[in-house]
Amino acid sequence: MILSCNNITKSFDGNTILNNCSFNVDDNEKVAIVGINGAGKSTFFKIITKQLSADNGVVTLAKDKVMSYLSQHPDMNSNRTIYEEMLDAKKDIIETENTLREMESRMSCETGDTLNKTLESYTSLSHQFEIDGGLTYKSEINGVLKGLGFTEDDYDRNISSLSGGQKTRVYLSKILLASPDIILLDEPTNHLDLNSIVWLEQFLSNYKGAVVIISHDRYFLDKIVTKVVDIENTVCSVYSGNFSEYSKKKALRREAELKAYMNQQREIQHQEAVIDKLKQFNREKSIKRAESREKKLDKIELLDKPINLNDEMRINLTPSHESGKDVLMVENLSKSFDENHLFSNLNFNIRRGEKVGILGNNGTGKTTLLKIINDIITADQGKIQLGANVTIGYYDQEQHILKMDNTIFDEISDARPEMTNTQIRNLLAAFLFTGDDVYKLISELSGGERARVSLAKLMLSNANFLILDEPTNHLDIVSKEILENAINNYSGTVLYVSHDRYFINKTATRILELTGKTLVNYIGDYNYYLEKREELTKIYAPESCARQITSNSTAKSDSALDWQKAKEEKALKQKKEKELKNTEAKINELEEKSGAITEKMYLPEYSSDAAKLLEFQKELDSINAQLEELYSRWEELI
Repeated sequence: MILSCNNITKSFDGNTILNNCSFNVDDNEKVAIVGINGAGKSTFFKIITKQLSADNGVVTLAKDKVMSYLSQHPDMNSNRTIYEEMLDAKKDIIETENTLREMESRMSCETGDTLNKTLESYTSLSHQFEIDGGLTYKSEINGVLKGLGFTEDDYDRNISSLSGGQKTRVYLSKILLASPDIILLDEPTNHLDLNSIVWLEQFLSNYKGAVVIISHDRYFLDKIVTKVVDIENTVCSVYSGNFSEYSKKKALRREAELKAYMNQQREIQHQEAVIDKLKQFNREKSIKRAESREKKLDKIELLDKPINLNDEMRINLTPSHESGKDVLMVENLSKSFDENHLFSNLNFNIRRGEKVGILGNNGTGKTTLLKIINDIITADQGKIQLGANVTIGYYDQEQHILKMDNTIFDEISDARPEMTNTQIRNLLAAFLFTGDDVYKLISELSGGERARVSLAKLMLSNANFLILDEPTNHLDIVSKEILENAINNYSGTVLYVSHDRYFINKTATRILELTGKTLVNYIGDYNYYLEKREELTKIYAPESCARQITSNSTAKSDSALDWQKAKEEKALKQKKEKELKNTEAKINELEEKSGAITEKMYLPEYSSDAAKLLEFQKELDSINAQLEELYSRWEELI
């Protein structure tokens, strides 16, 4: 065990966030902490890393173990370049390398015992240098930086010139290169494109240390974690398995809790009815019986009714009118920013009822494409045409549609002044804003809270064509599931940019991938896209395909070797199982034969026949020798 959290309790202004929460992390274990926004996940990380103190409980990190923490907004102010920052993660190895170079220089001038001693130290240090990865640290730096979306042209960029998302990726790169014993990651995929997320999945799955992750990316968690810590209503529950297994187990647990609650309620109602009946008899004995039952009823520990958050937040996106069959026509669209050429001659149509997801690496122009369609920026060339009766509802990931000096209540009231106070409150309650929360200023809200307000406004727009830019960013898992259901039940048309593969797989009927400065069309969900990606990219975006082949050739080679190895291991296992089965059958056969011969030796007709008894004994000796070999082989196979 590398990390132990026992009975952690934390409150803010009398509001309990965590109540006696406990869980352990074993060496090399991959653990997820999940829960709705505000459940206390990031607070738990800050307690573990001693940025906050718990009101009660103990956090214990195993002796001599190193822990690193990636927060959602890491403070990274540095005058170094990206590559210099990575070298800092390998400073111990670099110091050893410098020491070795210094020793090599000294040895050229030394003789005799002095040289022998230096040579002995040099040999020992060289060996440790190799074990620590001294011969491969530069290629390791390149691998991590490229895996997380940086190019070699970025290496010399000063960190102070980077955006917040880029700084987060640099910080994450440095943590991974430092190889601590345990890593705490708070929303590590927020600033990564799909390729980088897939790379990070593989890296963390194979990571030799322990990893604890806060993430709302269900696909990501499914690929990595083997244990889930669920924070709900201040209480922690621990589930073994990945996210899918956790979801199933939690659903079964909630079902059992609801059943227990309903059974208790029925029993309480039954007892209350019996007590009322006994009191109606109005006799001394019946009244005493009623009082006795009342005392027992008072001692019952009442179960809380399990709450399903999906029932509390319902989004019904209903268009006010139907559009024509053709919703959007895009012809020969091109866009560049100075020397940065994003895409050329894009052509696609979207028809009524389609749910279209746009995929692509960071910087390929996905958000730019949405802004061109929304007439926020202009294209260099090309034509955009909306169909008949099309009304757009646009969700901007930066929430530019919100007024920072408004309260949440005012934001909705301004959008729909005809709504009553009660109607506005009911709507906001559906988006988990209750009580005095509705009077919070937009400027004071977290990213996730602003996202929910924006979605609430979108729901009121009655649009029949929704254009969404990263709609699941900052949403917790429950909110994502509700949004998925709303989009799937929506009769209008949806076009969105997202890197949430689970969300895409649940909602997309078609996928457009921006790659190689062009679009590749996939008529299906995310699984279909994965199946056809290599084939269609080769046909429609050969330039992108060539780059992928070059960058992934080693990975594919390793994958092929892994597959071949797995195939050989499977064949060997089947062969071993077959031999074990045959060995056991042969042992049974010989044991029965041995028993039959032994029985014969005791028969009266053979008791005085020395020659026959000798023949039996020779046969038994032969069988016993065979059995000895078979038993030895059986022990090897078992």
